[in-house]
Amino acid sequence: MKTVNQPIMKKDAMALVTGKPVFVDDKVPKDCLIVKVLRSPHANAIVRNISTDFAKKIPGIEAVYTWEDVPKERFTMAGQTYPEPSPYDRLILDRHVRYVGDPVAIVAGKDESCVDKALKLIRVDYEILPAVLDLHKAKDQEPLVHPEDDWKALCPVGADNKRNLCACGESHDGDVQAVLADCDVVVEQTYHTKANQQAMMETFRTYCYMDEYGRLNVLSSTQIVFHARRILSNALGIPKSKIRVSKPRIGGGFGAKQTVVAEVFPAFVTWKTGKPSKMIFTREESQIASSPRHEMEVKVKVGANKDGHIRAIDLYTLSNTGAYGEHGPTTVGLSGHKSIPLYGNLEAHRFSYDVVYTNTMSAGAYRGYGATQGIFAVESAVSELAAKLGMDPVRLREMNMVREGQIMPAYYGEKTNSCALDRCMERAKQMIDWNEKYPSKDMGNDKVRSVGVSMAMQGSGISAVDVGSATIKINDDGIYTLSIAAADMGTGCDTTLAQVAAECLNCSTDDIIVCGADTDTSPYDSGSYASSTMYVTGKAVEIACQKLEQKILNLAGEKLEIPAGQLEFDGKKVFHPESGKEISLVDIATASMCGNNEALQVTESHSSPVSPPPFMVGMVEIELDKETGHVEILDYVAVVDCGTPINPNLAKVQVEGGLVQGIGMALYEDITYTEKGQMKNNSFMQYKIPTRMDMGKLRVEFESSYEETGPFGAKSIGEIVINTPSPALAHAIFNATGVWFRELPITSEKIAMGLLEKE
Repeated sequence: MKTVNQPIMKKDAMALVTGKPVFVDDKVPKDCLIVKVLRSPHANAIVRNISTDFAKKIPGIEAVYTWEDVPKERFTMAGQTYPEPSPYDRLILDRHVRYVGDPVAIVAGKDESCVDKALKLIRVDYEILPAVLDLHKAKDQEPLVHPEDDWKALCPVGADNKRNLCACGESHDGDVQAVLADCDVVVEQTYHTKANQQAMMETFRTYCYMDEYGRLNVLSSTQIVFHARRILSNALGIPKSKIRVSKPRIGGGFGAKQTVVAEVFPAFVTWKTGKPSKMIFTREESQIASSPRHEMEVKVKVGANKDGHIRAIDLYTLSNTGAYGEHGPTTVGLSGHKSIPLYGNLEAHRFSYDVVYTNTMSAGAYRGYGATQGIFAVESAVSELAAKLGMDPVRLREMNMVREGQIMPAYYGEKTNSCALDRCMERAKQMIDWNEKYPSKDMGNDKVRSVGVSMAMQGSGISAVDVGSATIKINDDGIYTLSIAAADMGTGCDTTLAQVAAECLNCSTDDIIVCGADTDTSPYDSGSYASSTMYVTGKAVEIACQKLEQKILNLAGEKLEIPAGQLEFDGKKVFHPESGKEISLVDIATASMCGNNEALQVTESHSSPVSPPPFMVGMVEIELDKETGHVEILDYVAVVDCGTPINPNLAKVQVEGGLVQGIGMALYEDITYTEKGQMKNNSFMQYKIPTRMDMGKLRVEFESSYEETGPFGAKSIGEIVINTPSPALAHAIFNATGVWFRELPITSEKIAMGLLEKE
């Protein structure tokens, strides 16, 4: 292959490294209104009265809006395909505020200074209500986070606002209790993962203006232009045809921008005033009022025979969706459906869950989307099982891991048609020298070196739901334009999708112009989330390019007066091998613009009935100081099966980035609330994320399988890469200390105190 599986430089690389104006705030005119919101200081309260008179008198203030000014139709901010599984439980501004940070008023003014002054002059009289902050105290208990009667759920996900339930459900196969009772060894433990912030460099931001046709134009740092348009239509109560949403380059999203966090407020201001406006979240706002990972508590039972044969897994997840239900019903599913299937020989399994409302910041989508929490629990339990059996945990996994050709348990009846998990394990084992280093070595001076292991899987889009689309056309100079609505947020999908197109059309990626995403000009696409971009949209690109090539051959056949079936296309010309007749691509493109009845343009959509998982093995070597509890990562090896890596360099960077985020989740990131529901971690001074000094040596390799349903054999890679660090590090820390830590993050303090308690 000429372009696929090649380390081609990203199309926007030079623009980024030379500081070109590519992001939202780079493209905003200086004379637009500045929009900010006043946020609730209380976790649960009713606004009795709000006075905005003094705020409105500040020079430069354009408007101040309260709950009395906004539409009263509820909606969801979750960027999901309609009908959204997430309940409709929000208003733009609500008299009932449900977490510290919930919007109370919108202020728009000519500059930041006057808006800040106005915010300080708004007077609010609150009726403070009891708050539920503990996920264990929410279900079927008072107070109700959403007592309102106009709350509604569009999908049957087991939601009931009068029970503080955003979702609940169960799936099973076989009699799990009977099988567990017959097992020689059962591990039963509870694992707790806290919320995590995506901490992308570019905070949430949106610019809005009215065009000459009276339409609301929204330029936003979003992963979901089409979903955002629908959400704004629902929130504002205006037709979708009156709204255009587009995105420039995104400065990172990691799922945070799959939720419409900032868009609604400036859109409302511009729609009401007719004037351009923008909203730029501060880092503090991004920390306290955004869409972090769902806090989850996962109870796991794993049963096995004494020879190591794992026979049953029973898993229950309690998930905290926070004050609103964005992504609550869907993230929880992955905690079971993307962890249990790692073990392919189960006689029985059960997965049940509850998703509860609390008076904390609303959760949302974050890379891994629930699988991360579930895999931490299941993989930790399997490592505990290995310790209980006295078995090498790698050997235990080799005996039980899912393999190619098997029907995956708890994975909707899908078969693994592409699976190199066994080869990933073998290669990782060689890379880290597992047999030599497992379980640990005493280095003296209270230092211990140890190793840990974890497997992981994810999906490739949402089967039978996600739609990827592409439009490919030829221009009169023989160069192609590829229009997409998938959002490049640093992943490099503009480049990798161009590589697919270039491979199909036998040209250079420099000959592919990529544009999008824009609801007016791009074909419909669900957006960039659920690890869908390459697998779903990439396949649409492949199909579209194949059809365009046939159109090129058809038109060339007319001009050469030779049947298209006898012609060949080499990327630059169409030729007849027998006669030597040929016509250049430029001449074909030019001919299409005169007296032609068939446009050299193709739009294709693609949706897959299956979601083939990528697989991964992570192994880590650490040095742990028993005196201080400090963990230093010496070496992390990751071996990934993502089918065919379309661009090995970009795939490697994806893996490295995900590993660092997973390391942060495992060791550092510790969201904490006060007893009144205020988040303590409102800046990077308190919310610690890993730096280059904390990540150690990362080594990444690929063990490719070939997925027939993906473009050129590709599966996904975006999310799976965050899933192994937490269980691998917890395992390594156990091997160094003899103590299991079942709550993340595993901080130095926890390790030091755990060792003291052990002694």
